Amino acid sequence: MKTLVIYYSRKGENYVNGSIKSISKGNTETVAEYIRDAVGADLFEVDTVKEYDKSYMTCIDEAKKELRENARPELKACLEDISEYDNIVVAGPCWWGTYPMAIFTQLEKLDFTGKNVFPVMTHEGSGLAGSAQALKKYCTGAFVGKGLAIQGGNAVNSKSTVEKWAKENLK
Repeated sequence: MKTLVIYYSRKGENYVNGSIKSISKGNTETVAEYIRDAVGADLFEVDTVKEYDKSYMTCIDEAKKELRENARPELKACLEDISEYDNIVVAGPCWWGTYPMAIFTQLEKLDFTGKNVFPVMTHEGSGLAGSAQALKKYCTGAFVGKGLAIQGGNAVNSKSTVEKWAKENLK
């Protein structure tokens, strides 16, 4: 079984364990790399043309506006074909109960017929939130498998949890 992790991750200012902190690598990127290492997955980072504000508080306002408008931010690069993959992990931070809208820009370009998709969210208290429902909506024809929620402040220490989930679900 071949696995792909499509992810969006935020570096810099983030909300971590109740306060704003600057991190050099995004929490979701850390989790995506743990999945890659556990099962030999390929990674694809969703990256927007227009960067979100460096201020976390401004960024979450931008994210809320995008959600309200059902926006599809333009991406620097898009995957066009996932036919070689059996499993697709969609990973991102929980922004207002779902993925960043840029994830949906990417998902809408792909054919998920017959694929297994798995929600992964980094969060500061909301768990998987609406990630599974979003994948059911945007990954038509796919089976949505067991998700994984990792508290963002613990992402760097989640390797064994992520590896266990990946080995149990992405085989």
